[in-house]
Amino acid sequence: MSEAMNPYAAPRATVADVYEDEGGIQPVKWFSAKGRVGRLRYLARTLVGYLLFLAVFFVLSMLTGRSGVGIWAGLAVTLVTIPYVIFIVLLSIQRSHDMGWTGWTVLMAFIPFVGLIWLLNPGTKGSNRFGAPPPPNSTLVKIGGLIFPVMALVGIIAAIALPAYQGYMQRAKAAQVVKP
Repeated sequence: MSEAMNPYAAPRATVADVYEDEGGIQPVKWFSAKGRVGRLRYLARTLVGYLLFLAVFFVLSMLTGRSGVGIWAGLAVTLVTIPYVIFIVLLSIQRSHDMGWTGWTVLMAFIPFVGLIWLLNPGTKGSNRFGAPPPPNSTLVKIGGLIFPVMALVGIIAAIALPAYQGYMQRAKAAQVVKP
């Protein structure tokens, strides 16, 4: 029996390496589920997406609010929310790839506080099965990535302080009414 006919022989095909540019960096894509994105870039792009979402949502709510038609307001909310959710899911998939995980792990973000893994867990050093590492962060990415947690902290403080202030104002007005 010849070696070419042996069904138990090891395969002899040459296989190209999975990574085209070993040791290099790969460009980060905005609307793709392929590739990797680091923590700061993830925060910065989430900030950009959120601010665009708020701006478009505000303009559409002003337009539909003045028209007085409620069905158009619901349609506007849907038209703005769907692309935003798709963008965040694609960005989270890239972040999962940076940690060496499959994109399906994004479903874990529905569990409370588990989504913090994407912010706290560093990416893998060097290349992994999803490609080369992302490029180094620019100054704009660093600023944008650090603004997002500051905005979240200010929002939390405002959510606590504003109701307390409103209660104080109501008590102060009630005290003024009681005085003769």
